[in-house]
Amino acid sequence: MKGRQRRGAVRLEVSGLFAEGVTPPELARRLRVSSKSAYQWQQARREGGAAGSESPRS
Repeated sequence: MKGRQRRGAVRLEVSGLFAEGVTPPELARRLRVSSKSAYQWQQARREGGAAGSESPRS
């Protein structure tokens, strides 16, 4: 999977995991991303719903 496709798949997974109640530190561990990224995704989701996890460049 390449760049944009992979990011889209990760965004869907992030949204699903947050919907299941997974915490940002656990999400970071599972997806092998920084805790900072996980917290930023959580904040974006709070502010914009599931679409909030999307990159502003998408």
